[in-house]
Amino acid sequence: MLKRLIILLIIVAIGVFGYSHFAGGLFSKPLSPEKTVVFEVDDIELEVFYNRPSKRNREIFGALVPYNKVWRTGANEATTFETNTALKVGNDSLPAGKYTLWTIPNDTAWNVMFNSKQYKWGVDETMKAMRDPAFDVATYVAPVQKLENPVELFTIAFDNSTDNLSLTMAWDYSKIVVPLK
Repeated sequence: MLKRLIILLIIVAIGVFGYSHFAGGLFSKPLSPEKTVVFEVDDIELEVFYNRPSKRNREIFGALVPYNKVWRTGANEATTFETNTALKVGNDSLPAGKYTLWTIPNDTAWNVMFNSKQYKWGVDETMKAMRDPAFDVATYVAPVQKLENPVELFTIAFDNSTDNLSLTMAWDYSKIVVPLK
């Protein structure tokens, strides 16, 4: 009985180490780690879930992320934005609910779209963004702010430092600000 248990443990150990070797390691950090950003003040609760790709010495906008094409706004799964209260995004109304967040970057401005359809993944098998524009609820054109120092990991955050709530996105040498009211 003990001999069978030892053989089983050896087989399991070989399987774990084999998987670790071929899958890039069980204990290595993912290339695009998951991140959840939460903002709560008074009656407002906002949450963004996304995956954070790294710059890793690559040219980002206009290359890895092509200009004038829909981007899933992060890596892996589609980025989600959830609000418990209705908001104004630019001139558009965004009812309370859960949305997927999409962007179309270019060198001077990004189109930001809040889409009511939930997508299991951000892209299809051909790496094309899965967004269906018929489900866009709110859109906003955000001017690009050029940064002096590059941002290594794609970052989404909420900024309420001046009592004007905004959603910010930054990566490489680019940053955009989407006002929320």
